[in-house]
Order: sequence, then C-alpha cells, then structure tokens
Amino acid sequence: MSKADAIDLAFPENWHRRHLLDLESLSADEIQILLDTAQKLKELTGGCRNKLSLLAGKTLANLFFENSTRTRNSFSLAAKRLGADTVEFSSGGSSVAKGETFVDTAKTIEAMGVDWVCTRHVTPGTPHLLARELRCCVINAGDGPHEHPTQGLLDMLTIRQHRGRLDGLTVALVGDISHSRTARSNIWGLSKLGAHVIICGPPTLVSPRWQELGFEVAHNLDAILHRCDVLNLLRIQFERQKARPFPSVHEYAALYAMNGARMRRAKDDILIMAPGPINRGVEITPEVADGPHSVILEQVTNGIAVRMAALWLLSGAKDASNTTTQAEPIHYV
Repeated sequence: MSKADAIDLAFPENWHRRHLLDLESLSADEIQILLDTAQKLKELTGGCRNKLSLLAGKTLANLFFENSTRTRNSFSLAAKRLGADTVEFSSGGSSVAKGETFVDTAKTIEAMGVDWVCTRHVTPGTPHLLARELRCCVINAGDGPHEHPTQGLLDMLTIRQHRGRLDGLTVALVGDISHSRTARSNIWGLSKLGAHVIICGPPTLVSPRWQELGFEVAHNLDAILHRCDVLNLLRIQFERQKARPFPSVHEYAALYAMNGARMRRAKDDILIMAPGPINRGVEITPEVADGPHSVILEQVTNGIAVRMAALWLLSGAKDASNTTTQAEPIHYV
C-alpha cells in the first residue's frame, strides 16, 4: 500500500466502538464512517480482490451456530484480504455438543489469541452477551430475528454506489418482516441516513408497531410500487415460522413477488435487491433476479467491503468505554 493510500485511510478520530452489535445503537455519523471506509477499502483492494496487510498478525474467529454461505465466507475473505488469519468454528463437532456453554466456548476460542469473534446464533442478544464477557471485539453476524448489521450496511453501500445518496430515496422492504434480521438493520440504518422506508408484506408478517414507531406500513405492493426507488425483497423464512402466515406460496407470489409485469409499472431506474438466499418464483422471478435492474451479486461483493471496514475500524478503536453501552438489553419489533 502506498503512502498516499495510508494517508487516505487515516483512522477516523470519532470512531471509538470495539463491537458491532446492531445499527439501532449507531449514530448516523458512525454509519457514514463505516460506509465511507468500506468504499475506500473496496477501491484499494481492486474491487475486494487484492490483498493489503492492514491487519497482518490478527485473527478472526467465526462462531456460527446457524447455517451460512454468504456471511461466513464473506467475513473470512474480508479478514484474509486485509492480511488477517481466520479460525472456523462448527457447533456440530464442538464441545457444545458435549454440554459446554456458549460463553465458555467463546472464551476458549478467545484464549487462543483471537482479535475478533464474529457470531451468528438463533437467540436474539447473543452478541450483546459476548460483548460483556469477552475482551476481544465482537461482531454480530445475525442474532435470531433481531439484527444483521453488516447486511444492512452492505445494502446501503450498494444503494449509495448507484444513487450517490440515501437521503430522500424511498426504499421498500418487502416480505417476511417479522422474522427478518436484515429488515431491522435496514430499517434503522436507512432511516438514520434520511431514506423513507416502507415496510411491506402480509398483515401476518408485518407488525403494526412499526407504524407506531413512525414508519410507513403497506400491505399492497402494487399500491406503493410507483413510489419506490429501491425494492429489497426478503425471503419467506419458513424454518422460523410455527404456522403458515398465508394460505399458499402461490398466493404470496401473486401478491408480493417482483415479476416482469410489476417491473414494467415500476420506475425506470428502480434497484432490485435481495439479501439471499433467493427463492426464485416466490419473492422474485428469474427474469427480474437476472435482469438489468438487479444488484443482488453486487451486494455480495459489497459485503466483503463492509466487513473489511468493520474489522479494521473495530480493531483500531482505542476507547473501550462503549463496551458497556453497546451491551445493553436489546429491543425489537
């Protein structure tokens, strides 16, 4: 890395957080720092393909207690792109299966000399618990239906790259809001940066409390489609549901799937996003998923950029005073 690049990546003086647990607790300035840093690192690594030595000698531990393809591999690649090592944890073959507690497992991994613990767990608040128990940096890679902060950040980065801003845009989150940690991170992050967020889906999957919190709620996609600059299409998470929230998948697709007919009624420059994995024919049809308005694969690339930024910023934070404030009890709708 050249001297000019090093100057360009001077550590932001107003960044002090050692953990990334959610977007709800971050300020608009902190979110902007993460996005700006991600953009710089994407450029410096040639589109997240080349390596830098910013984090040489450091180690990331991925503690995933739920399945993951994009997020886990993205964090690993992000660490390696910046020169760090990685430790991959699998709960199925670990001492957790022998009765060891989650916290004891995390402390054991930390004792091996890791600098970050990136965790995904079915229970909301798990990363907050680790932030109180561990000395290393903790990153939330998804805690149940609560939040998935780096997914929200990569979505915002993708929008900003295409539109140049977030302020003033109308972004609709469509689908399974009740079970979506991606939705919650997007809702908090987008609104803090000035976007108008519409929460859209069947009444059984969209809590009316969002309206009480000041967000627009819609149950008819066709009624709001002409206003949307961005559609983020969320997967129906059948594995988290105790009862079917609508009569049939066919009915859901008829009312909420983004297809060719709806694309012709949308804005000419609308962006189509999805956090993945996508269910073709349910929330999106192949012609839309693979069409010119889709930025789904760009989101995947930007995930590496955002995670590089998170690792670099968290490891560089000198003020540990935010550890307690970040680990307060969580609230989610």
